[in-house]
Amino acid sequence: MKGFFCTLLLLTVCTYIPARAQQNGKLPQLLLRLDDIGMNHSVNMAAEQVAKTGIPFSASVQFATPWYQEAVEILKKYPQVSVGVHLTLTSEWKNYRWGPVTGRSAVPSLVDSVGYFRQSTGAFAKGGYKMEEVETELSAQIERALRSGLKITYIDPHMGVALSTPAMRALTEKLARKYKLAISTLSEVTYYGETYMEMWGEPVATKKSAFLAYVSNKLSTTRPNMVVIHVAQMGPEMDALFDMNSSMMNTKEGKPLTSLHRQTELNMLLSPEFKALVGKKFRLINYDQLLAGKDISILKASDNK
Repeated sequence: MKGFFCTLLLLTVCTYIPARAQQNGKLPQLLLRLDDIGMNHSVNMAAEQVAKTGIPFSASVQFATPWYQEAVEILKKYPQVSVGVHLTLTSEWKNYRWGPVTGRSAVPSLVDSVGYFRQSTGAFAKGGYKMEEVETELSAQIERALRSGLKITYIDPHMGVALSTPAMRALTEKLARKYKLAISTLSEVTYYGETYMEMWGEPVATKKSAFLAYVSNKLSTTRPNMVVIHVAQMGPEMDALFDMNSSMMNTKEGKPLTSLHRQTELNMLLSPEFKALVGKKFRLINYDQLLAGKDISILKASDNK
């Protein structure tokens, strides 16, 4: 049965990505990174929809969130997906919260009065966090990931926090060396030359067209191109999530928009228009492919320009 599944998956990949494109090194490289995997069931189901297409991509899993175990079960089925730890120090939803893997008593400077991570990057920055507690918590998240049975390739910062200051960057680099992991790029800094684009802030009405225009005509031919995607299936679970970190994700009347944004990003990845571009305008890669042959112990950051 396992052999049959692997054969079926290979056939799916080959159908989606023409063989000539896999061999054509002149096409721009496009690296899709799906963030917040494990956040909830809706996000996990959307990630699996993308994985079922057979395309290679990278999945950044929040191992501090309630649904990470389901994410682990799903990702074990799809070897074309590279997995990273989405280092998490914030919990940005109004009534859906998570806290430290280590427990509130182990890292009291990282939590609010009810024991959860703070709800915005600003609140985290002003919360009096202690670097030794940050190291304790992020180490625990990475170690949980390594024990999950998944192959872990990289780490990256949820909402940018773990790379937000020189001290935080130094700590993240220390953890990458300790656990022999790469660091995925952030908008301001790159370790492996990737460009950076994310669709999160693009209005729903123009999200798909902007994405297709970018991957059709604006990709670098000299650097790997990373696009950060947030996917989810619309439904009651997602519809209720009010973002405490960004007013962009809610209407002025207080209606959450995150569900619509994330379903739209899922739709654009599954669209016939995107599928038609694969192997013609770019070739898809994941982080394992990007890092092949590189010495990831050499962490030399550069401006992402």
